[in-house]
Amino acid sequence: MPKILIVEDNEMNRDMLSRRLERRGFEVVMAVDGGVAMVRSELPDLVLMDMGLPVMNGWEATQAIRADTATAHLPVIALTAHSMPGDREKAMETQWSTVSLSVVRASPGGVPTKNPW
Repeated sequence: MPKILIVEDNEMNRDMLSRRLERRGFEVVMAVDGGVAMVRSELPDLVLMDMGLPVMNGWEATQAIRADTATAHLPVIALTAHSMPGDREKAMETQWSTVSLSVVRASPGGVPTKNPW
């Protein structure tokens, strides 16, 4: 079964994403910070990376993942709820596999809602 690493500091988002993926048969591991150590130790099949992490942000973490020959090949998908002009271009320069700028967010009632932008 494919393993997905979710790197997300928001507990509600981690919970919502992990439950959805596990229901579809994926093995899920999670990290709260940049996740670089988890990427190296777990070698997941896919990394879902929040761009706005508080300690090591997603930009820096992805650059570290790409700089390591053991992890450079792993697909990394950028997640954000706060897309700014130029983020897609910056993400491509950072060698993200793809960027999800229209993010599914958890509403206060726990029901996912699509980003209105």
